[in-house]
Amino acid sequence: INIRGLTWHSMRALYRAALKHRVGAMILEIARSEIGYTGQRPAEYAAIAIAAAIKEGFAGPIFIQGDHFQVNAKKWAQDPDREINAIKNLAREAINAGFYNIDIDTSTLVDLSQPTVETQQRNNYELCAELSTYIRLIEPRGLTISLGGEIGEVGGKNSTEEELRAFTDGYLAALGASDPHMDGISKISVQTGTSHGGVVLPDGTLARVNIDFDVLSRLSKVAREEYGMAGAVQHGASTLPDEAFDMFPRVGTLEVHLATGFQNIIYDSPHFPRQMMNKIQKYLLDTHADERKSGETDEQFFYKTRKRAFGPFKKEIWSLPPENLAQIMQILEERFSLLFQKLN
Repeated sequence: INIRGLTWHSMRALYRAALKHRVGAMILEIARSEIGYTGQRPAEYAAIAIAAAIKEGFAGPIFIQGDHFQVNAKKWAQDPDREINAIKNLAREAINAGFYNIDIDTSTLVDLSQPTVETQQRNNYELCAELSTYIRLIEPRGLTISLGGEIGEVGGKNSTEEELRAFTDGYLAALGASDPHMDGISKISVQTGTSHGGVVLPDGTLARVNIDFDVLSRLSKVAREEYGMAGAVQHGASTLPDEAFDMFPRVGTLEVHLATGFQNIIYDSPHFPRQMMNKIQKYLLDTHADERKSGETDEQFFYKTRKRAFGPFKKEIWSLPPENLAQIMQILEERFSLLFQKLN
């Protein structure tokens, strides 16, 4: 669960729902990009996660994850060492803050123009192995950080068993070259037809997504049975229809990553003040107009960019009237409860 805004309030709502349904298998996470545009460094995120748990009386482990610690393909092409070092520095910062799960995302470097699946995945698996090795060297003594890899960038073409095997075989060989006894990744993120944030139509509504659960099932099986991993991971799922969530446990999905749907509950709530939304939209028009594509409606532009307001407006959003916050959090808590039940 990625919490982009109203983090203290949202995490408390999450723990309340978790206590109600006796849930333990949940991960609080934040991606490299989200750390930037929400203005939440790892230490802040982890501190709020722990404080909210104490406040709500949640006992037991809290799993905190670095989601999509992703290599920027353009920056990597210009200066590979600088971009890889940026990921390494972020990993160190996150581990020091208590992030003991990290999803390494070098899938942005997959090159589909290459003639074979192995060469298409080569940059991906070599750099994932390099970052895995670095994290193993700096992880706390006596603790094995759970690492994830990714074979297909979310929003691209659907992943295949051939790609999973090409990536994992290459990754294990590269990892073994530095230390044959080193622990590798325990999970693999795949592409099944979703996209981050969903696909927004000109009127501001979301397009229906066709997710290929067969891909999830087959790739989870290969990951587990051939490579000893825990299974496949689904990203970009929070805007799927409710009935889709019943399917994830049935096909052996290891993790389901949810973010934008919770952001939408906050922003689209009738209890989110219109005056504040007007202020946010003016900021987006003034500051992020360069992200607007030709032919995009206002609704599409605002939906795509409003995540970028959580950082600049963090204090103002946290300072909404208590009655508004309570009503927004009630809706969010109900959503967490529904998802916990559907994901079993």
